[in-house]
Amino acid sequence: MALSKETVVDQITVTENGTVLYREATRIMEDGVQISQTYHRSSLVPEADLTSVPANVVAICNVAWTPEVIAAYQAQQAAQQAQLVAQTTTAPTA
Repeated sequence: MALSKETVVDQITVTENGTVLYREATRIMEDGVQISQTYHRSSLVPEADLTSVPANVVAICNVAWTPEVIAAYQAQQAAQQAQLVAQTTTAPTA
């Protein structure tokens, strides 16, 4: 009876704003037959640190994160931050 453990990226998705979502499956195998599987999901926004990210996910990020996608993401974040600040400064106090 030989047990082994393998972790693979089994899903990668790129959203409209450039966020990369990926899922890693950890499989426990016994004599070549899968007996258990768990999942871990992660997300990366444009320009995120790709240190310790699986190579196939990095490859997708490098293709998806064009300068235009990064600029649009940064503009979206700046607009959301400005809206949050505006709401905070104009909110009535009790």
